[in-house]
Amino acid sequence: MASKKYSARIKPKIQNTTSGIVAVIGLMLLLSINVIAGEWSGYFASESRIFYRSSLAQGQHGSSYSLAFQPEYYHEWASGDHSFLFIPFLRYDRHDANRTHYDIRELYWQILGTTWELRIGARRVFWGVTESVHLVDIINQTDLVENPDSEQKLGQPMVEFSLVRDWGTLHFFLLTGFRERTFPGIEGRLRFPFPIDSERAVYESSAKNRRIDWALRWSHTLGDFDIGLSHFSGTGRDPRLVPAANENGLPVFIPHYDLINQTSLDLQLTKGGWLWKLEAITRERKGRRFGAFAAGFEYTFGNIKNSGIDIGLLAEYLYDSRDNNYFAPTSFEDDIFLGTRVAFNDVQSTDLLAGVIVDRENGSTFLNIEASRRFGESYKLALEIRSFLNTAPTDFLYGFRKDNYMRLEISRYF
Repeated sequence: MASKKYSARIKPKIQNTTSGIVAVIGLMLLLSINVIAGEWSGYFASESRIFYRSSLAQGQHGSSYSLAFQPEYYHEWASGDHSFLFIPFLRYDRHDANRTHYDIRELYWQILGTTWELRIGARRVFWGVTESVHLVDIINQTDLVENPDSEQKLGQPMVEFSLVRDWGTLHFFLLTGFRERTFPGIEGRLRFPFPIDSERAVYESSAKNRRIDWALRWSHTLGDFDIGLSHFSGTGRDPRLVPAANENGLPVFIPHYDLINQTSLDLQLTKGGWLWKLEAITRERKGRRFGAFAAGFEYTFGNIKNSGIDIGLLAEYLYDSRDNNYFAPTSFEDDIFLGTRVAFNDVQSTDLLAGVIVDRENGSTFLNIEASRRFGESYKLALEIRSFLNTAPTDFLYGFRKDNYMRLEISRYF
């Protein structure tokens, strides 16, 4: 079968999972001794993904099962100005070798001064305000094997120095050790029509993944406005996927990581039940520049009929000036997002988010439903439903048109 030919030539871009697990467990045991005793928390999770339709490629599975473990260790010294955080992550997937992986999400030391802050180590940093896409969020690499929503991130080694002033907070970032994007493997679902040959990844920088990137951000609250201005210079996190062939002459995609300069603005206005949101970027690559933005609102109807339930209505418009190119890392050139958020505000923290993104040009539609509810004192049930509807052949998501699925996860927190 084609999948066997591919798997013989393309090795998963994954570190040795066994040695990684041993290293993480060893560090956890070291941290647990009384010398630097702190607080442990985290969760175990069991996940099932059920795909409604047969796959495009042979060898892929109609359902999958996986286990995840994410402990968290936190220690704060008595003075309050020093703290340490460690969050490893492990997943075992029954079918997809690339999805069986580990990562250090957070491992850093924090020092707080009167008007400054210093953080050294691996961290996750989030920028952005919109719901449907996060254009300005560029510090961390996407852990795409975890979830196609691009919200799961790999830990990024960095040094961050922040100045806290009355006129806002200024953040300086030095980013060391570039992280390549993870992709589903040959047997995994939610992958591109042809395998991703990450072993042949191409970098524009001669330093490849050893290049030091940098970023600068100013954030402040001015009355009802929350504003952020940022600039990033370095290797772009979203690779171009360039078609090529493997040693057998079979088609593959090779990730190309370009050097970019990106300047961005995120803005949120809070007024009563209204949240007005904007994310905008301008990015330069090899002397060529493009722009993109997402703008919209969320309005919340609070305490409907004294039930305690809040219902929010969301709408956003997405624009990207790049041409509709299958190999460009975006699918949202001219799209509308409509959604609703329901918070039941009950003891079980029940909530629901549902929305659709519709391409105004070809009608391609992406449906997303997310719901969660706690039960007992330590358990949480999460449900996700994602569907690709009326996907046009020219759309970036056309390769996922048969990957409609439901995801169920039960987590136990400790």
